[in-house]
Amino acid sequence: MTRSERLADQLDWHWNTNLRPRLQGLTDEEYFWEPVRGCWSIRPRGTSTAPKSAGSGEWTIEYASPDPVPAPVTTIAWRLAHIIVSCLGYRVGWHFGGQDIDFQAYPYAGTAEEALKQLDEMYGRWNAGVRALSDADLDNPPAVGPEQRPMESIVLHVNRELIHHGGEISLLRDLYRWQDGGVTGRI
Repeated sequence: MTRSERLADQLDWHWNTNLRPRLQGLTDEEYFWEPVRGCWSIRPRGTSTAPKSAGSGEWTIEYASPDPVPAPVTTIAWRLAHIIVSCLGYRVGWHFGGQDIDFQAYPYAGTAEEALKQLDEMYGRWNAGVRALSDADLDNPPAVGPEQRPMESIVLHVNRELIHHGGEISLLRDLYRWQDGGVTGRI
C-alpha cells in the first residue's frame, strides 16, 4: 500500500464508518435546525441577520470577517457547506485540477438532499486526487494554490477537519434527536 493510499484509507474509514452513515436520512428540518438563538446557517438570499453572507444562488451562507469570539453555533447546513467548500472544494480545485471553488459565488444547498449530493461529489473528487499522489507529490508543496507546505501535511489537515466537523454534525444530529428528553427520529 502506498503512502497516499494509507492517507486516503484513514479518511475513508472515518467516512464509511462514522460520518456518511450518520448522515443517512438527514431531513431538511434537521439540516436547518437551530439549537440556540443566533445560529449561523444557510438562509434564503436576503434573510441573513449575520454581518455578512455569500453565495451565488437562492441560498447564502452566513459569516463575519473577522470571525467573532466566541464564534456562533452553526447549523448542520452551515457545517456541511464548510466541509464542501472550505475543507474540500478549495483544495480539489487548487491541487487536483478541479473547478476553482469561490466561497462568495458557491451555489449553497437549500435542502439536505442537495447538500449531501454536493458533499459526496466533493469527497469523491478529493479522495481520488489523494489516491493518485506519488510519494514525491506528498513530500513537496503543491505547484498550485496558496498552501506552501508538503502535500502530506495538507492531506492530514483535511483528514482532521473532516473528522472534527463530522463529529460536530453527528453531535447536532444527536441533540436534535434527543431534544426535550425524547427521541424525535431514528438516526
